[in-house]
Amino acid sequence: MELIAGDIGGTKSWLAWVALTAEGEEKLRFEKVYVSADFVSADALLKQYITDAQVEAEPEALWLALPGALNEQRTTLTNLAWTVDAAELQQAMGISTVRFINDFQAAAAGVATLTAHDMIVLNPQAAESGGVRAITGAGTGLGLAFMMADATGRYQSYPTEGGHIDFAPGNAQQRRLLEYLGATYAHVSWERAVSGSAMNDLYRFCCIEQGQALPDVTVEGAALVALAKAGNKMAEATLDLFIDLYGAWVGNVALLYQPRGGLFIAGGVAGHLQARMQSPRFMAAATDKGRMRSVVERTPIFLITCNRMGVQGVIASARTSQT
Repeated sequence: MELIAGDIGGTKSWLAWVALTAEGEEKLRFEKVYVSADFVSADALLKQYITDAQVEAEPEALWLALPGALNEQRTTLTNLAWTVDAAELQQAMGISTVRFINDFQAAAAGVATLTAHDMIVLNPQAAESGGVRAITGAGTGLGLAFMMADATGRYQSYPTEGGHIDFAPGNAQQRRLLEYLGATYAHVSWERAVSGSAMNDLYRFCCIEQGQALPDVTVEGAALVALAKAGNKMAEATLDLFIDLYGAWVGNVALLYQPRGGLFIAGGVAGHLQARMQSPRFMAAATDKGRMRSVVERTPIFLITCNRMGVQGVIASARTSQT
């Protein structure tokens, strides 16, 4: 099968064209990462990709991982101004099979493709064979999915929109943050506090907390990391707050699913904050759960360093559909 697999994000879209054989072999024909905002629609992106690929074969199947809740293979992307419909895309592209899955459902499927070199252990606990797994991560937004083993021991992945549940502050500073965010957003979800798109709000909040002037421009995550490395105190305070919030969220996921098979942290933000994610501060926030602290402490937690995992999960999902 000639397959185009895509991991579509609010910031970037990763596309890979592979030939899948009945014997389980996989041949990569062409792979490229695009800036999502450079395109007005998914079909515009895909047409450019096919042009760039210059593959003589015709694509037989298109599988896309999308950020957002799917309804009958149609969705409006959470952090990108695209509405995509599988039937419409199938007609526009002339591809016989078009299938959408949730982006973190794809990430969950991608976990099975990882090796020990693709992750860092944050909480060294033994993972139970066949135990529930969960995967979460901050990118442009905040994703969450879980995995359960079927009767054959093969994991099936299930999407959620857990990143959009109500944000719950854990201390006085975070209660002030909730009030600050509530003045801007009708609904304050965890994604409003733990995501790449939240960084500017967090920075402005910290400036207000410290009585500093607000910046004239939007301050994005990569800029904050650079400012912090240069010794900017407001950037340092913002990243400390972010790590506290991210740790609290990961601890919540541990309580929700009790993922004894492993709790995996993905997403582009962690790649920029790898050292901070490995700091005692992160796990202190994750385990700060009162009477349920021991549940988090028993959870094996891993930080994924493979930035291709999403598209690997899409390919794995497409392959599984053939069996």
